[in-house]
Amino acid sequence: MARILIVDDDDAFRKALSESIRDLGYQVIEAKQAREALDQIHSADVTFLDLRMPGMTGIEFLRDARPTTPVIVLTAFADSSNTIEAIKLGAFDHLTKPVGREDLKRVLAEALKRPQISEGSRTPETADDLIGFSTSMREVQKKIGLAASGNITVLIQGETGTGKELVARAIHRHSDRATRPFVAVNCAAIPRELMESELFGHVKGAFTGAIQPRPGKFREADGGTLFLDEIGDMNLEMQAKILRVLQDKIVSPVGGQSSQQADVRIVAATHQDLPKKIQEGHFRQDLFFRLNVLSILLPPLRERGSDIVLLAEHFLRLASDPPKSLSATAAKQLLERAWPGNVRELENTMRAAALAVRGSIIDASDLQRTPTASESDCQLDELLQLDYHSAIGRLEKLLLERALSRAKGNRAEAARLLNIHRQLLYTKLKEHGLSSYSEDAG
Repeated sequence: MARILIVDDDDAFRKALSESIRDLGYQVIEAKQAREALDQIHSADVTFLDLRMPGMTGIEFLRDARPTTPVIVLTAFADSSNTIEAIKLGAFDHLTKPVGREDLKRVLAEALKRPQISEGSRTPETADDLIGFSTSMREVQKKIGLAASGNITVLIQGETGTGKELVARAIHRHSDRATRPFVAVNCAAIPRELMESELFGHVKGAFTGAIQPRPGKFREADGGTLFLDEIGDMNLEMQAKILRVLQDKIVSPVGGQSSQQADVRIVAATHQDLPKKIQEGHFRQDLFFRLNVLSILLPPLRERGSDIVLLAEHFLRLASDPPKSLSATAAKQLLERAWPGNVRELENTMRAAALAVRGSIIDASDLQRTPTASESDCQLDELLQLDYHSAIGRLEKLLLERALSRAKGNRAEAARLLNIHRQLLYTKLKEHGLSSYSEDAG
C-alpha cells in the first residue's frame, strides 16, 4: 500500500484530503508544518505539499528536503511564479485548491508511475508576470519550470501575439543564467544579407560599410540566453550556419579568421508550422530536431477563456492610476470576441480604453474602436522592413485576422467582408495557422 504524506496547516482541508486519499486505497501520513515533515518525506511514496504555511513555506521545504519521490504542491493562491519555482525545484505537479476527486485520482496514479524525480536547489530569482490560471497556461508554466532547471534548447510555438518572448524571458530569469544577458533577435525583421553579421558579428572591412568591428548577438549573449524569434522566417543558408553553431558551440565573425566559443543558451520561437515547412523544403529537419529538445506550445487567447478578464484587468492596472475597472457588459464582450491578435490585441484594446475613458468604469461601448493612425503607421513600417514575400504574407494574415474579428469568428461573414469565396478563405486560414476558428453554422 502506497504511503501518501500530506503537509498542510489547514486542519479542515488536510482532514478532508486524507479521507479522500484513504477512500482511494492509500495509507496517509499527516503533518501540520513543513519543518516536521522534513524527516517524514523520505518514508512517503508521494507528498502533497501546501505552499503557504507559517514558519517554513512549501518552496523552502522543497529547497531543503530535496525530495526523491514525487511532490504535488497545493495552494489556494495560484500564481505563475509559484508554479515555475516549484517545478524547477523538482515538484511533480502543481494543483490549485480545492482538488476534485477525479483530479486527485489521476495525479496519484501518474505520480506513482514515476516515483523518482529530479532534485533542485537553486535560489529563486525575480518572478515573471505571466498572467493566467487556465489549464493550458498552467501547463505552459510547468514547462517553463522544467526548462529553467536545465540548459537545453527550447522551441516556443504559438500564434502571433500569444507572448512567446515573455515565456523566453521567464525561462531566462528562472535559470542559472539569469544574471547574464538576455538578447532577443527578430529573425523576420532583419534583411537577409545582414543576418549573418547581426548574429555572428564582423571584422572591420569585412564588407562595404563595415567601418567598425561588431561582436554580434551570440557574443553579446555570452553566458546568457539568445532568443531567436520567428526562426521559421530564416532562410536555409542561415539555418545551416545556426545548426553548425548549435553542434560545435563555435562562432566565426564575417570576414574573420578566428573562431570563438559560444556559451549561449538558445530559445527559439515561431508562429509557423515547422513540420509543414520541412515537407515543403523551407526548413531544415536537422535544425528542427536540434531546436525542439523541449517544446512549449502557447495557446491562443480564444482558448484561454478563464484568463481573458484576468488579463484585461491586469493591463488596466498597468495603464491607469488609479486603475479603471470593467463593467459586467464589457467583461461579457471581451469573452465573446475571437481575439485573432491574441494577448497583444487585448493589451492594446485595454490601454486604448484606459486612455479614452475619463471615468473609472469601462463599458462595452468603450471597447469598440478601430486602429489609430499611429498604430497603422507602425504596422506599415514593420511591413516595409520585410522582403516582398514575407510582407505580402504578413499583410494577408492581418487582413484575415481583422475580418474574423469583425465577423466574431464567423467564416462565412469574414469571407463576405473580404469579398472572396469561402473555400479560398478556408485555404488561407489553414495556410496562416488560423484554421482553429470555429466553423460557421451555415
